[in-house]
Amino acid sequence: KLYDMGLIPQSKSLEECHKIPPTAFCRRRLAVMLVNLKFCQFMKQAVETVEHGHIRIGPDVITNPALHITRQQEDLIEWAEGSKIKAEVKRFNNELDDFHLMGN
Repeated sequence: KLYDMGLIPQSKSLEECHKIPPTAFCRRRLAVMLVNLKFCQFMKQAVETVEHGHIRIGPDVITNPALHITRQQEDLIEWAEGSKIKAEVKRFNNELDDFHLMGN
């Protein structure tokens, strides 16, 4: 379970359970993960992005920047549908479809 939570690097040994530092929990917070995954450059920017509803995990839009992210959830982090930041990123990468520009 600690491995799935992202707190220990291997699931084979329970010896590491007593060595888990408090910073391991802090590194798995959503705002920190957004900086690590290069969604945002700075922590303050990541917190504001989450609070404004620009991030979703799977189908759910998340507004809590302190949410603990498991290893499975880490792969599901993406921009929320309708997010202006998502549109700007797509425009920058030349991936924005004309269909979306017309408001459809």
